[in-house]
Amino acid sequence: MPKTRNLSIALPAKVRHLVIVLGDQLDAQSSALQGFDATQDVVWMAEVDQESTHVWSAKQRIAVFLSAMRHFANELRERGLPLVYVPMDEPTNRGTLALELERVITVLQPAALVLTAPGDWRVLHSLRAVAKQHSLPLDLRDDTHFFSTVREFAAHAEGRKQLRLEYWYREMRHQHGILMEGKAPVGGQWNFDADNRESFGKTGPQNVPPPSRFTPDAVTQEVLALVNTRFASHPGSLKSFGWPVTRSHALEALQAFIDQRLPLFGRYEDAMWAGEPWLYHSHLSCALNLKLLSAREVVQAAEDAYHTGHAPLAAVEGFIRQILGWREYVRGIYWLHMPDYLERNALNAQAELPAWYWTGQTDMACLKEAITQTLEHGYAHHIQRLMVTGLYALLLGVKPQAVHSWYLSVYVDAVEWVELPNTLGMGQFGDGGLMASKPYVASGKYIQRMSNHCSACPYDPAQSTGPTACPFTTLYRDFLMRHETLLKKNPRMAMQLKNLARLDDAARDAITAQATAHRHAQV
Repeated sequence: MPKTRNLSIALPAKVRHLVIVLGDQLDAQSSALQGFDATQDVVWMAEVDQESTHVWSAKQRIAVFLSAMRHFANELRERGLPLVYVPMDEPTNRGTLALELERVITVLQPAALVLTAPGDWRVLHSLRAVAKQHSLPLDLRDDTHFFSTVREFAAHAEGRKQLRLEYWYREMRHQHGILMEGKAPVGGQWNFDADNRESFGKTGPQNVPPPSRFTPDAVTQEVLALVNTRFASHPGSLKSFGWPVTRSHALEALQAFIDQRLPLFGRYEDAMWAGEPWLYHSHLSCALNLKLLSAREVVQAAEDAYHTGHAPLAAVEGFIRQILGWREYVRGIYWLHMPDYLERNALNAQAELPAWYWTGQTDMACLKEAITQTLEHGYAHHIQRLMVTGLYALLLGVKPQAVHSWYLSVYVDAVEWVELPNTLGMGQFGDGGLMASKPYVASGKYIQRMSNHCSACPYDPAQSTGPTACPFTTLYRDFLMRHETLLKKNPRMAMQLKNLARLDDAARDAITAQATAHRHAQV
C-alpha cells in the first residue's frame, strides 16, 4: 500500500471507482468527482519526478504544481473523501504517473478508473495504456472548466479550409450570450483592439497596482524546501514565490485584478517597461490552468465590471477574448491535431536554442529583461513571450520543438494544451498557418515603440548592419529574405515584403552576412 501524507479517512474495503486527480485538475467540483461515494470510491493523487523532468522544469513551475496539489489534497481530506496521496519524496515512489497508477491498482483492485480529460496528450496516452493493461474500464469525462468541449470545436472545424480565432470567438459569444445585445455584440462591434494596445510613452507606467502575491504557508514552505533540494540544478529561483495555490487565494487574486487593473488592462496590454513585470495584466492564467478558477467565473466577473461601469468595454472585451476566445481556440487546435502537431516544422527551422535562454545572460536588453523576469517569477506577459523571446527564436531559426520545451519548462501556467499551440503555432509558425494567419515577425522598431528597453541597449533598432545593428532588425530582414517565396503567397505579408523589395543586392548581402555572423555567435 502506498504511504499517504496525513491520511485520516479510512479506505473502503472494496473500491468501486479509483478517481484520478491530476495536478492541473484541482477543483472539488470537477467532473471526475461528480457522483463520488465516500463509502466505495477513492481519490488518487501522485507527485512524480517525470512531470518535472520530461522537460527541464523551472523551480517556480514545479513548486506551484506541488504546493497547489498538497493544498487541494488537504481540502479533500477536510471534506471526508478517502484519498491516497503519494508524495514525491516517498522512498518507494516509482517516478511516473503510469507506474504509480499501476501500483495503486494492484493494491486497491478498483472496479473502474475515473478521470477528467487531461490537458496533455502524453499523460492521457500513458494512463489509457495502464487501464488497458489491467483490463479496467476508464470513465473519461469532459473537463467542465471550459466553455466548450473538444467535440464542439471539432464540429466547428469540420469542412473549413482555414481555422481562425475570430469566427470561433463570435460563435462562443453567441452561444453563451456574453457581451451581447440580442444577436448583436455590445457596442456594435466584436473587437476593440483599435482602442487598446498603447505604449506607456516616455513617462512610463504610473501608480501601477501591486500584484496579488501570497506569503508561503507551512505547506508551501515544505514544497519550496523539497524543490530546492531535489531539483537544485533546475533553472530559476524560488525567492520570490508568491503564487495563489488555493481556491481562496485565487478568488482574491481575481477580485484584485477586476478592482485594480482591469480598467487599464486593454490600453496597456501590449506595453512593456523595464523593471515592471506585472503591469495591468491579470496574472490569473496559472490559477485558471490549475482549475483553482473556472473560465466562466472569470469571464462573468469581467462582464459584470463592464455592466456596472467599473471598466470600459474595450478593456473588458479584450480580456474576455483571451479567455472565451483564444484559450478555448488553442485547446481545440491542440486536441484536433495531436499527436502529430508536436512534430510540425513548416519553416524547417533547425537551430539550437541559445544557452542564455536558461540564464538571461545576454546584452540584448529586451531579452535579458524578459528572460531574467521569467526565471525569477515563472511569468512573462503575452507580448514578452510572443514578440520578444518568441520572436527572437523565430527570426534566429530555432527548431520549434526546442522553443516549445523551453516555454513548457519555465512558465508556471504552462500546460501542454495551451502552451504548445501558442508556441509552435502562433509564436514560431511551425504549423505553417494552421493556427495563425501569418508569421508574427517584426523588427526591433516594434520593441522600441512598445517599451523603453532600447534606451538601455547597446543596439540600434533602426540599423540592420554594422556594429550597433539591432539583432532583431537584422534577423527580421534576413527572415523575410530566406522565406520570401513562401511569404509571397500570404496577402497579409504584402506590406512587409514591399518594404523588403526596396533593398538592393548589396544591402541584402550585407544583411545576410550580419545575420549569419550573429547566429554563429549564439552557438
